Amino acid sequence: MPRRPGLSGRLKLTLSYAGFLAVAGALLLAVVWGFILRYVPDNSQGLLGTSPNRYLLVRTFAPAAALAMCFLLVFGLVAGWILAGRMLAPLTRITAAARTAGNGSLSHRIRMEGRQDEFRELADTFDTMLGQLEAHVAEQRRFAANASHELRTPLAISQSLLDLARKDPARRNQDELFDRLHAVNTRSIALTEALLLLSRSDRGNLARESVDLSLIAEEAAENLLGLAEQRGITLDVTGAAARTSGSAELLLRMVTNLLQNAIVHNLPIAGTVTVHTETRHDTCLLRVENTGHPVPAELLPTLTEPFQRGTQRVRTDEHAGVGLGLAIVNSVVRAHDGTLDLVARPAGGLLVTVRLPGTP
Repeated sequence: MPRRPGLSGRLKLTLSYAGFLAVAGALLLAVVWGFILRYVPDNSQGLLGTSPNRYLLVRTFAPAAALAMCFLLVFGLVAGWILAGRMLAPLTRITAAARTAGNGSLSHRIRMEGRQDEFRELADTFDTMLGQLEAHVAEQRRFAANASHELRTPLAISQSLLDLARKDPARRNQDELFDRLHAVNTRSIALTEALLLLSRSDRGNLARESVDLSLIAEEAAENLLGLAEQRGITLDVTGAAARTSGSAELLLRMVTNLLQNAIVHNLPIAGTVTVHTETRHDTCLLRVENTGHPVPAELLPTLTEPFQRGTQRVRTDEHAGVGLGLAIVNSVVRAHDGTLDLVARPAGGLLVTVRLPGTP
């Protein structure tokens, strides 16, 4: 907002230094003057007829005191200006870095040298904040680019199908055309809903209520039981009640995504998925363990990134997904102040552990 111009911080510190020095000098002169006048007689003969009297001391001491005060004032201004400049130099660098970041350049760092003090701590904190902000902006740009690509693909397919049908309507199978358009449209709707859900969970403004993760797990398992039976997967839900505070809708989507991911990325024959809930030391635990192919350790950190689909970029079955399943899970966990751990099982598959704050 607009502000009226005022004195700079350096000038304020300079005036403070000079004023303090002048006041200290005045007090010192006053003390000296008081002790001198206390032992000097006020008569024409002075002390024992030989020492000067008060009148002579005033005539000789007052000009010297005034000269000393002027020197202290000038010295205080000059020295205060130099000291204030040296003290505020780190703050000037921090301000310049903040102005550079405000103009859109987030790659600049202060990297202030010297021993630890308040200004160095502020500079290091600002550098850390810039690093996190730069990473967040880069992630958002990458997410926007991937989302644009994913949304453009089904739209381009729909346009191509409609163009072919319009050019040669007699040779096109209308039922096949409608089926393919329906599949493409369904995928577009699923992607849009996933993006909206991811944005909602990232905002963190949740309507919280008491939720039992064991009931959520049973509901999600019941909804996906048909998919598990279709793929020959054994789905088992165990554990005890685990109450937490949060959004029941988002937590249900989190568990559903975990189970669907565990079912789809599993062995082609005789695979298993185990869901376990419990409360341990005021923490709600949800563990989803599935069999499957071995997962490389270097792939684990990328699984929660948007639009990453394990070792394959594209799947061709009816449960291809949009690469947002574990990204939504991670976002929901963060919105509920929890943690998400992914561990590759030695025999293949994943062990996913969700920890959320528990409630009585």
